Amino acid sequence: MAEAIASRAITVDNGRGERLAARLDVPADGAPRASALLAHCFTCSKDLKALRSVAHALAAEGFAVLRLDFTGLGASEGAFEATTFSTNVADLVAGARCLREEVPGPQVFVGHSLGGAAVLAAALVCPDARAVATVGAPSAPAHVVHLLEGGLEALERDGRAQVAIGGRPFTVRRELVDDLRAARLPAAVADLGRPLLILHAPSDRTVGIDEARRLFEAARHPKSFVALDGADHLLSDPRDAAYVGRLVAAWASRYVLDGRT
Repeated sequence: MAEAIASRAITVDNGRGERLAARLDVPADGAPRASALLAHCFTCSKDLKALRSVAHALAAEGFAVLRLDFTGLGASEGAFEATTFSTNVADLVAGARCLREEVPGPQVFVGHSLGGAAVLAAALVCPDARAVATVGAPSAPAHVVHLLEGGLEALERDGRAQVAIGGRPFTVRRELVDDLRAARLPAAVADLGRPLLILHAPSDRTVGIDEARRLFEAARHPKSFVALDGADHLLSDPRDAAYVGRLVAAWASRYVLDGRT
């Protein structure tokens, strides 16, 4: 599959004086048919193996795919501790603007885990977003607060704390928790006004399947749900990640290529 695509590094201005590292994956044998913006999970990066596999699968199906590192993560500039869910959303809006300059036309927004919540919020303010797909996304951004439990007391007392997420140390501020708790994702989903595809593994131990049910119930038609039977939250099996990419491409083509809304 890697031979069917071309990939290059680009830089995205996040609008706050920092440069975000990104990659643009395109089909190697012709002009892209459409474009997609791909958002990674909480504290992950654009180079997560599963995210790269999804991007390559989409590109192999004719999509130009922009995947970026959120501010303070991966190779992007900025401090992670100064970021919030709202800054993640703003980063995606900036990424969509950059992608529009590279590949004019309608876009598909795809997000993994908390990135799925972020693309739902970003799509509300991006008119080029024609369809949205989430993978293992929570129904409320505050779902990730449980990952910070070891530092919540210090956050309340000192306003900042160091926590371990996925075995790595991160410094976070109370503003992150407050912003996560303030986000009202079901309302955003109800107002989305775009086709929505929800993909979720029934055995996901990080974001339970009930989160997908809540998202689906909040959304209006057209909406679709696909159970990623046997997959884990991080799509660690390359076959699962490639399947997600092909599936999203086939589903989204109806809306970005056939002109249906």
